[in-house]
Amino acid sequence: MKRNCATLIGFGAVLLWAMLALFTVGSAPVPPFQLAAISFAIGGAIGLGWVGLSGQGFGVLRGIPAPVWMLGVGGLFGYHFLYFSALRLAPAAEAGLIAYLWPLLIVLFSGLLPGERLRAGHLVGALLGFSGAAVIVSERLTGFGAGAPSGLALTGFGLAGLGALTWAGYSVLSRLAHRTPTAAVAVFCLASALLSLLAHMAFEDTRWPPTATGWVAMLLLGLGPVGLAFYLWDVGVKRGDIQMLGVAAYAAPLLSTAILVMAGVAPASPRLAAAAVLITGGAAIAARAAARKGPSSAKVARSLP
Repeated sequence: MKRNCATLIGFGAVLLWAMLALFTVGSAPVPPFQLAAISFAIGGAIGLGWVGLSGQGFGVLRGIPAPVWMLGVGGLFGYHFLYFSALRLAPAAEAGLIAYLWPLLIVLFSGLLPGERLRAGHLVGALLGFSGAAVIVSERLTGFGAGAPSGLALTGFGLAGLGALTWAGYSVLSRLAHRTPTAAVAVFCLASALLSLLAHMAFEDTRWPPTATGWVAMLLLGLGPVGLAFYLWDVGVKRGDIQMLGVAAYAAPLLSTAILVMAGVAPASPRLAAAAVLITGGAAIAARAAARKGPSSAKVARSLP
């Protein structure tokens, strides 16, 4: 598969992730672990069906090394639990934009890969991106009266930031696991579904959407943003231009926020727009720095098993 084609496939995941916040909010009041279990089970079923229909044979799923297991399950389960929890505790648009710092972090972390180098433009882009997140949070950090943020909202913002770090780390390290077939994502999804189910049984009360719209949102979450998107992203980060994907991924927060506003879930505000512009501008500057470094090395010096 050509590099440009793989990059375009990876961008397909970005388009699906633009719907993640809306579907997550629409599935309320389903608790985070229960929602993750259902979504991952649907995503895993998609992968198993693909393996069966493609004629690859299920033997391709055997022999996945332990480090790759830890990377895949830790990335998928860890990020989405943090993300779902953040949206339950904090305002959806603000928490979503903080979580969407992961594309910029991918650009920064990719400088640690063999053949890559971090430039001043990357650091400037990172500063602008984090400034955008600060604009979001500062609206709720003024004073200690009625307008001060609740402890739950602050916790949600923190979980969103941790989620950004988790997904960025998973995406960059997946480049080192390029020998592992994309079909393995199905196993990661099913393992994450089991972990989510166990956590749900231990810590949560089962709750279901009260309306048909909520059920549809939960189904679409598993089919798209927490399903097909994983497989498209795996192809992109392993075979495509990972820095360009990190930059292109900043279409997601803009689209996601616009969708939330149009759906009436989040109000339109100049502060929210300014945060989106800062984050996206930071990614653009980082992309310019990445383009100046020249062609990436075609080989990596060291890979995961």
